Amino acid sequence: MRACRIKTSSMIERVAFDDDAGVLSVSFRQTGKYVYYDVPAAVFEALCKATSAGAFFNEQIKGRFQCRRDPERRRFGPNA
Repeated sequence: MRACRIKTSSMIERVAFDDDAGVLSVSFRQTGKYVYYDVPAAVFEALCKATSAGAFFNEQIKGRFQCRRDPERRRFGPNA
């Protein structure tokens, strides 16, 4: 598992990638963690190096890969 923290993004906090499964986990600052399937390693690497992680995500990942909210992440609070 490889990971990188996105310090300059107001949208994305952290991303992690499982090379064996081709699974990308994206932790959004406002909406939680989502898992994307069948993602090439090059996409993860480019996301970590992108000048704007949010723009890269919207152009290269969003709507292109099957995804779902991370089932392991439990939400707390009145809107959970």
